[in-house]
Amino acid sequence: MDQTQQKRNHKPTQQKNRNLAWYRDIKKSIEANKRIQERRLNPDNRINLESKGKVRITPLGGLGEIGGNITVIETDKSAIVVDVGMSFPTEDMHGVDILIPDFSYLREIKDKIDGIVITHAHEDHIGAVPYLFKEMQFPIYGTPLPLGMISNKFDEHNLRKYKSYFRFVKKRRPIKIGDFEVEWIHMTHSIIDASSLAITCEAGTIFHTGDFKIDHTPIDGYPADLHRIAQYGEKGVLALLSDSTNSHNLGITKSEASVGPTFDLLFSKAKGRVIMSTFSSNIHRIYQAIEHGMKYNRKVCVIGRSMEKNLDTAMELKYINLPKSLFIGAHELHKYNDSEILIITTGSQGETMSALYRMAANEHRHVKIKPSDTIIISAKAIPGNERSVSGVINMLQKCGATVAYQDFSEIHVSGHAAQEEQKLMIRLTKPKFFLPVHGEYNHIMRHKETAMKCGIPEKNIFLMSDGDQIEITPKYIKKVKSVKTGKVFIDNQLNEEIESDVVIDRQKMATEGIVMVVAKISSSEKKLIDKPKVASFGLVADKDDKNFAKEIEGVIENYLINLKNRPLEPQHRIENEIRQAIRKHIFRKYKKYPTIVPTIFIM
Repeated sequence: MDQTQQKRNHKPTQQKNRNLAWYRDIKKSIEANKRIQERRLNPDNRINLESKGKVRITPLGGLGEIGGNITVIETDKSAIVVDVGMSFPTEDMHGVDILIPDFSYLREIKDKIDGIVITHAHEDHIGAVPYLFKEMQFPIYGTPLPLGMISNKFDEHNLRKYKSYFRFVKKRRPIKIGDFEVEWIHMTHSIIDASSLAITCEAGTIFHTGDFKIDHTPIDGYPADLHRIAQYGEKGVLALLSDSTNSHNLGITKSEASVGPTFDLLFSKAKGRVIMSTFSSNIHRIYQAIEHGMKYNRKVCVIGRSMEKNLDTAMELKYINLPKSLFIGAHELHKYNDSEILIITTGSQGETMSALYRMAANEHRHVKIKPSDTIIISAKAIPGNERSVSGVINMLQKCGATVAYQDFSEIHVSGHAAQEEQKLMIRLTKPKFFLPVHGEYNHIMRHKETAMKCGIPEKNIFLMSDGDQIEITPKYIKKVKSVKTGKVFIDNQLNEEIESDVVIDRQKMATEGIVMVVAKISSSEKKLIDKPKVASFGLVADKDDKNFAKEIEGVIENYLINLKNRPLEPQHRIENEIRQAIRKHIFRKYKKYPTIVPTIFIM
């Protein structure tokens, strides 16, 4: 074979070798990239699996409900409390204004509590702080607005001396609290100055989102600090506690800025006064309404004690800047044309003592609703408050006013993350363990499903209930015990606790009625002296009172006949036995168990 022929035969061999090398290289690259991807997604590569540390997490409120958020995070020697929030009562809790957590477990471990850390200033996260401080005091850490609003509460509760426990923190600056290093990370929500928490101890980092959504165009221009969150994700997150409130909502939650165009439309059409009601803590919503009031040359009147204080605090701390000349008092409203007035007020939840409710009921001293009024209710009803909100809307519409509520799709936007934002939080933090928080069971269950789609194994997810104490180490997560939890009833007019037996009595009287009996009995003859006086409420109709009184008289007479030779003493025993006899009769005939109050005079 000549040399030319050999060269021709050698070329295919060289090409084949080059192709083989190319396939080997690409295969190596694919395998290497696969290892890199698996490594970056595996949290075990970022946490210290050799650590002997362990941390326990105990929610005392905020699970199985919306609101009342409070969680204890502790080691063997140290503990911190994340938020101390209140919640709203159900309709059958008569005379109860708010609910606060049962602090029994905090009493048990108070000697190792090194501080309270606050995520943000909503009532369901700070509303119970004054009630805790009346009994126990600990350093309380937070950014300026939350502590400013807690300061207002301390003024109301005569707790000014305890402001010395306030510790103002800076975001992105970790501080040492007992066994923990805690960093506040800026987060967007429906209130200014909200934070997520990175809580690091020997076991690893616990990342607590607080209430959050990912708003890229917030009103104050400060978006969520996703870069810092991602840094913690790269360093390693042992467990993620994440807000579950909107876990059923697909997609993303709209930006707070999306409310602006709706406000503009409503303000541009309004011929008379504009009255806007929202949560008193939603400073950005209030600010947007005031901006549109300024645009349409309206003076601003803020009505509602909590609304005034929160706005004053936000302005004093320079979170928002508004000219003082813009504001007028309620007593000055008569000096201006209706088209020159914007009223910002409380009452978006239909609270009977709120300013908006009193306006609707024609009971407010300065404001009576007119047919020319445009009323904007820029808030969604908290679960359980739907009937109250609907009642106020009906009252306002009967006054002839134009009411803008949920029929305007962007009159209110949520402050909580929808599914895509929840996924983003999981992907940024890349936790080993996942504990959905803040919400009813169906919310945290749905959040679990979202987490599993993001690659977190089901065995690494725990659905907590209030009182569950969860122990976490780099190698496992498990429930170790249950602690006492519950709710304490509060009369907000007096700022005092209502004992549970009082609430139970009110519920019973509301559903079963009450019967009062006054009878005189001859001790010698063991007979009634005159007819007993019988009064009943909520059991029989007024027209049946006489017949009912005769029935009770017969019951007492029958009791005395059966008494035979037994003495008419002691008196409390006789009253109790008569009460039981009346109770049996009423249940047989009316199938009710009313509260029965017998007063027996033995003569």
